[in-house]
Amino acid sequence: MIYAENVLICIAVPLAITLLFTRGSAHCLTISFLAGMLVCILSAYISGFIQLISGFTAEDTSIFLSPMIEECMKLLSMLFCVYVFNPSDDDTQLCAVGVGAGFATLENCCFILSAGASQLTYVMVRGMAVGVMHIVTLVALAKGMQLLKAYKAFSLAGIVGVWSLSVTVHGLYNLLVSKPGVSSYIGYVMPMVCAIVLYMINGKIGKLNP
Repeated sequence: MIYAENVLICIAVPLAITLLFTRGSAHCLTISFLAGMLVCILSAYISGFIQLISGFTAEDTSIFLSPMIEECMKLLSMLFCVYVFNPSDDDTQLCAVGVGAGFATLENCCFILSAGASQLTYVMVRGMAVGVMHIVTLVALAKGMQLLKAYKAFSLAGIVGVWSLSVTVHGLYNLLVSKPGVSSYIGYVMPMVCAIVLYMINGKIGKLNP
């Protein structure tokens, strides 16, 4: 049995110390990374509590509850960033990448410590599929929020629409990998494909807005 809080402390303390010696984008990315780890552990608390009171199995929680809870917590962190700091589009994306990477890092560390890391295949799946998926959903969320601001549609309905997209991607991934077979292989590949597509979209947007 591991304690996620202990893992969080081991990773967060060195990163927090680096804040004393960094400025600018590096400072922002580190803070976002730390925020992502906090979002991860809070999401785990909420998912565990709801699973306990609802009587859902671990698999049902992973497929039906976790995507909504985790993406809602990520959305709240992004809304906090947008409304409190009013960042530029580049800083918004930097925040999204940091939160997603921090979330994925803490989750992967906890899973690997609890399940072991003797199988290279398992480690690669955790890193290249699950880890990438958390970054992809947040980058897509950030891009959606940027579009809402650009078209002056930054409203509750627009935010819920963007959030539902990230929940759908997350839930679809969890559903695909829940059973072994062809569907699980599709699920493992999906985050990297989405990352490549987002990278291409980001490059085109960058050329249109130098």
